[in-house]
Amino acid sequence: MARVVVTPAAAEDLDRLIRTHSLPADTVTRVQRSLRPLGRFPLLGAPLEGRWEGFRFVLGPWRWLVVVYVFTEETDQVSIVTIQDARSSRAPTSG
Repeated sequence: MARVVVTPAAAEDLDRLIRTHSLPADTVTRVQRSLRPLGRFPLLGAPLEGRWEGFRFVLGPWRWLVVVYVFTEETDQVSIVTIQDARSSRAPTSG
């Protein structure tokens, strides 16, 4: 089973979204639950292209919340690198 690690940058992204989007108090728990399948299926997410090539993403716990990660097979680790609002023009899945 792969180890799932949330980077400090991704944790900051989530904290910012909690504040700016008035997300519920259990948001961190919901996100953690959304990340669990990555431990067993690290290639579950769709691959990204362009400047995000080499990264993958999953959605959750809401369809607009994009969780971008990279899987390092050598260390069997999934690193969550950013968590973004997919509706933003700066989101990794846009354009």
